[in-house]
Amino acid sequence: MFTVEDFRRLPLAPPVLILQPDRGWVLVNKETIVRTERVEQTLQTNLAGYDVEVVASPERFHYDFGDGTDLWTRSAGHPYPDHDTFRVYEATGTYTVTLTTEWSGHYRIAGDDTWYPVTGTAQTSTTSAPFEVVERRSRLVDDLCTDVPKPDDC
Repeated sequence: MFTVEDFRRLPLAPPVLILQPDRGWVLVNKETIVRTERVEQTLQTNLAGYDVEVVASPERFHYDFGDGTDLWTRSAGHPYPDHDTFRVYEATGTYTVTLTTEWSGHYRIAGDDTWYPVTGTAQTSTTSAPFEVVERRSRLVDDLCTDVPKPDDC
């Protein structure tokens, strides 16, 4: 019998964590979108001399935003403008986002058509590169800041 411990030992690859915008910095008090792709993984293993095929499916996603807030969701998220997974950072600083994915699975003995559920789940985690949450202020100037020479008030 294929157990949850067998399932957890499989080399599940964490899904790719996508931040939007992804430029090394985001604006304070604006939405920072997080998302991933809902992609099943098929793995092969051997258990007690039997070849076993396992399909792992991402079920839930946990985003730790690095500022003491988090989000559990079943949605893999969507890009702007249809996004549904995001964080509005309220303070400037350097942060990382960690995505923990909860996987369910089912398996079958090679050559058999019957699939069986794995009782229990496995988890994978991945963390973004550090990024800055910054504040930007606009101001009125007399001339264009692209002028040469550059005006003093730019």
